[in-house]
Amino acid sequence: MCLVNKLFEQTGIEEAIQQIQSVSGGSINDSYWIQTASQQYFMKVHTDSPQDFFHIEKTGLDQIRSTKTIHVPEVINYSDEQGEAYLLMEWVEGKQTSKTDVMLGRNLALMHQQTNSKHGFYSDTYIGTLPQTNAMCASWVDYYRDFRLKNQLELGIQTKRIHGVRREKLERLMERLDELLPNDVSASYLHGDLWGGNWLVGPKGVPYLIDPSFLYGHRLFELAFTELFGGFSQTFYNEYNEVYPIDSYYKDIKEIYQLYYLLVHLNLFGEMYGASVDRILNRYS
Repeated sequence: MCLVNKLFEQTGIEEAIQQIQSVSGGSINDSYWIQTASQQYFMKVHTDSPQDFFHIEKTGLDQIRSTKTIHVPEVINYSDEQGEAYLLMEWVEGKQTSKTDVMLGRNLALMHQQTNSKHGFYSDTYIGTLPQTNAMCASWVDYYRDFRLKNQLELGIQTKRIHGVRREKLERLMERLDELLPNDVSASYLHGDLWGGNWLVGPKGVPYLIDPSFLYGHRLFELAFTELFGGFSQTFYNEYNEVYPIDSYYKDIKEIYQLYYLLVHLNLFGEMYGASVDRILNRYS
């Protein structure tokens, strides 16, 4: 807690901390609830953070906020100083209502209707703690192959988790992507890491998105990940579809998009995700 007090003093907030409590906030950072005389805050601390880690997270939150479609927490201050990296945000808390999933589906669809002229992103980002190289590409298929799948392939070769038949089939699938994926798609604003743990409920049941790995890309890439590990209701999908109808070919390509996230988990956590990766590779390669 001494480090939290020290970092809070660097934020420019003049009020003293009255109470600090460690809270759950994922496996990457240490997370804390902070109470002052007038306000509550949420602080994430990473004593061995990758370069620009919290700057990149703030940039992603700012991109989502700029669409004025869906809520994200306000960032108050941050630092990427080695050994003392932190991100301080407003504390968001509320109870889910019958309208929460309705708002989540509709607002995400509205965000996806905001588009950029090209796919990808202007700078490199992270997916979890894994580096995600980026570029701005006119072609969605080129971006997905060269900056998403290829990046995970190269990491998997380094970690020895992608080799032999698995490597051959992944490389074969990458060669066939032009046949398998649509290329004439809008470059939507995407959260980029939208699983059930990366949204939460705020005041009056309003949903907030957190922890983005932002990019511009095919919106079905985002929807595919929401289905991979659960955490989203049928109401969410119904409301999304009402605002922004889901293409009929979605079911044919969903697993190709889920493959990226399974490769990320394979590279982060190991062979427990290998069978799921291999099943998709066997289907498409």
